[in-house]
Amino acid sequence: MTTDGAAPVPIARTAHKFLEPIHTHIYFVPEAGEHYLAAGVKGGRRGYFASRSAPLGVVPAEVVVATFYNFSSVLVHKAIPSAWEASTPDAVLTARFAAVDAALRRLLGDDVIDSDDMAEAASLAREATTAATTEGRPLFAGHAALEWPQPAHLQLWHAATLLREHRGDGHIAALVLAGLSGLEAAVSYQALGKGLPEDLMRDTRGYSSEEW
Repeated sequence: MTTDGAAPVPIARTAHKFLEPIHTHIYFVPEAGEHYLAAGVKGGRRGYFASRSAPLGVVPAEVVVATFYNFSSVLVHKAIPSAWEASTPDAVLTARFAAVDAALRRLLGDDVIDSDDMAEAASLAREATTAATTEGRPLFAGHAALEWPQPAHLQLWHAATLLREHRGDGHIAALVLAGLSGLEAAVSYQALGKGLPEDLMRDTRGYSSEEW
């Protein structure tokens, strides 16, 4: 217990609170769509599935369904492999880092981007990733195989991405062990009241009302 009687917050959850926004902004900022479009990928869903699965290479949609888990297979098939008809994994990854660079510079400003604090944060976050192993973690392994980007703010973002994908791969292992399908996992999580509103959760995961 803490001095005020509250239960202590686990270190992992505290880390998640601060690292999650560093990574997830890429799914919402306008720079992402602009750079993906320039790389030949049209449509927000294609950009999402292509950019996050790009480290795996040009793989069948079924591999993306397996590693993304709680998304409808129909939704994934609309994006993969059609995204690779007009672009390549290397081009999309280049676009993704360019979008991160542009968005973070806009949101934080060059003074923060170029600061000693940013360099220290990037170094600490990169060190944290060395505790993670690749066994049974396909998305983490794919991203971990990429070369570390430069400069420091991109390293911080990449480190946050690695830790997030490592956690996500672990979630999938736990869900499989519990016997929950991707749809059942999404419904169960939404029922906790801690995620997206039900209609938004259902729509972004690509399920019909009947399936839900």
